[in-house]
Amino acid sequence: MKEEETYRRIKEIILDRGWLETVEKVSFLAAGEYNENYVVASKDHQYVFRINHGSQLNQINPQDQIRYEFHVLQAVAPSGVTPAVFQVASDTALGGVLLMAFIEGRPFDFKRDLSTVPGIFAAIHSLPLPQKNHETSFAGGALPPLICQADPVGDIARESIGLVNRFANHPLKKEKTLLQAYHEQILTLGQTHGDLFDQEPLCIVNTEVNSGNFIIQENKGFLVDWEKAVISCRYQDLAHFIIPTTTLWKSDFRFTPDQRIHFLKQYYDLILPGVSFEALEFKTTLLEKTILLRALSWCFMAWYEYTGSQRTLTNDTTFNKIKSYLENIECFLK
Repeated sequence: MKEEETYRRIKEIILDRGWLETVEKVSFLAAGEYNENYVVASKDHQYVFRINHGSQLNQINPQDQIRYEFHVLQAVAPSGVTPAVFQVASDTALGGVLLMAFIEGRPFDFKRDLSTVPGIFAAIHSLPLPQKNHETSFAGGALPPLICQADPVGDIARESIGLVNRFANHPLKKEKTLLQAYHEQILTLGQTHGDLFDQEPLCIVNTEVNSGNFIIQENKGFLVDWEKAVISCRYQDLAHFIIPTTTLWKSDFRFTPDQRIHFLKQYYDLILPGVSFEALEFKTTLLEKTILLRALSWCFMAWYEYTGSQRTLTNDTTFNKIKSYLENIECFLK
């Protein structure tokens, strides 16, 4: 679809549904793997208009993806570090769309902004869980309930092996064998240590905390992409943020052992989760190993979609990173 036609349809959706009184300008903002984002100017305010093109959540109907994200954004809004969300519709000419606040700021930089992340995580992880997760509604019908991953190691392992086995004719046989073997290691890890999470208090976790999803202002940071959030243990976000497949996705940063401990201590001092720091660090380590499986399994699956022209949204930089990770998969799995 031509850019001008997309802008016209965005304006029509907003005005026809009465979401805003005026739309002065629509411009492209950014696109990820499953969503496109546009800036909408109306009077003295700016908004983000988000168009969904797919889902990473196997437990919900793809047509429910945008409403699922809307539900998450409602739930995390009291944190003060996420975008306010206003409207959602899954039946437009552009598919599933939502309207949320535009947050001014600059991109995240590991060297400058690392100390902002513990506070963002603490604000989100401290929120109470939605009281009516299975009853929440919005104009247009009930919203999908938030997915719960109370067994983070087992749940992520199942998700990961599903990605690995999604395409039976995947040509990267060596990489598939390595991922299947690593999956078995994670299952063993879960059998040995999985009960450590049995009494763990649950919270909303983003699960995709790469640097591109943070926006930084002078004295504050925001986390803005919530399409794959779930209810689980805080260690999902801590571990995902630390592992090299995350830090190297859009930068050349790797945590040193000292930086990793300092980051976790900053978070621990804010959250006071009722466990020792040693327990928090150990549980994060277990999830680092587990989430590495998910990250590489997603790259394996996405490689097939890219090479088979099965993706609605594509990005050459993303595909080059996917190829780099798979080419170096043995280094990541050491």
